[in-house]
Amino acid sequence: MMTAITLTKKQARKFLLYYHGLSRDAAYIGKEGILAYIRQVGCIQFDPLNVVGMNHELVLQSRIFQFDRSMLGELLYQDRKLIDYWDKCMSIFPMEDWPFFEKHRKRYQVWCDQNQEAIRRVHAEVEHRGVLCSSDINEEEKVEWAWGPARLSRAALEGMYHAGHLVIHHKSKTRKFYDLSERWIPAELYGSPDPFKTVEDFYAWYVLRRIGSVGLLWNRPSDAWIGIGGMKSSQRNEAFASLLDKKWITEVQVEGLQYPLYLRTTDLDCLDKALSYDPPVKRACILAPLDNLLWDRTLIHQLFDFEYRWEVYKPVAERKYGYYVLPVMYGDDIVARFEPAKQRGKSPLTVQQWWWEDHAVVDSAMKKSILACFERFAAFLGTEFDRQSLPL
Repeated sequence: MMTAITLTKKQARKFLLYYHGLSRDAAYIGKEGILAYIRQVGCIQFDPLNVVGMNHELVLQSRIFQFDRSMLGELLYQDRKLIDYWDKCMSIFPMEDWPFFEKHRKRYQVWCDQNQEAIRRVHAEVEHRGVLCSSDINEEEKVEWAWGPARLSRAALEGMYHAGHLVIHHKSKTRKFYDLSERWIPAELYGSPDPFKTVEDFYAWYVLRRIGSVGLLWNRPSDAWIGIGGMKSSQRNEAFASLLDKKWITEVQVEGLQYPLYLRTTDLDCLDKALSYDPPVKRACILAPLDNLLWDRTLIHQLFDFEYRWEVYKPVAERKYGYYVLPVMYGDDIVARFEPAKQRGKSPLTVQQWWWEDHAVVDSAMKKSILACFERFAAFLGTEFDRQSLPL
């Protein structure tokens, strides 16, 4: 068994920020940078809520130098190097990962087999008419679906999508347009067999993938495991044991943490680079609400002394901060959080509320870096920043 590594909390934070490209101004650049980052972390989470950009866009704007939304659209719907599919909830991941999700597709194939006549009709519509959305198909019958009653046409399209028969051809805002998978997924991927002989192999692969999604992760209950269908704590324990036995993960003891963390053994070189990296100036950035770095909120609380809950689905009276609140990173600390105003068209980026963290040591260098961060963020939105709204 490999000897555990010991880190201070500061060193663990330094690694995570370096690993995610958050401590460097141009760690990832352009479309190739988007691909490189998503391949490193496996996937980024999609959420349709749009206040100042959607979650996946906010993840990328904090890491990709001069990020433009069109870059991601090209990678998804023109280059087909990325794909919309289910991983940690709805996500975006590399097209080459398609074969690894065969077990997920088989679960939805059961629903398709139970609704064969509707599936046959909808498949024929897409096959003959081409790219369609649910409103293009006249199937008004209601059926029970994941969230309740839904039109049969919508359930059939989504069931066929999850079962792998359809892919998202493109989106118009949040409306999904589907086409047959074999028209867009390379044949060598679409027809490939399930690479996992056993469900234990599948869970071990998935645990390793999620460790890489966060960078450092422990064997504890966590939102980081969401989307791994059917995996219980006993199976997660077996996966960790298998990965340790194969030396695919390395144990990390962080001073002050009760439980060990783990990183992929292939990331040890990144750890060495992170610990020796000293940025010329501390960088500020705005984090997405479902940022990979934040997938385990308990871990973030212990490492960064930052307690964060996304309160968009909480009743107003139960919110501690606000509807859509985003963390602000500076150096290796999360120093503040803010609630932006809903950004429409070319309206300026405006801060509605701002909260400093108690541990933040505010000085002129921090203020300068945060202001530059908000200017970059406004540029990503295609607008200007209302400086007067930032209480610095």
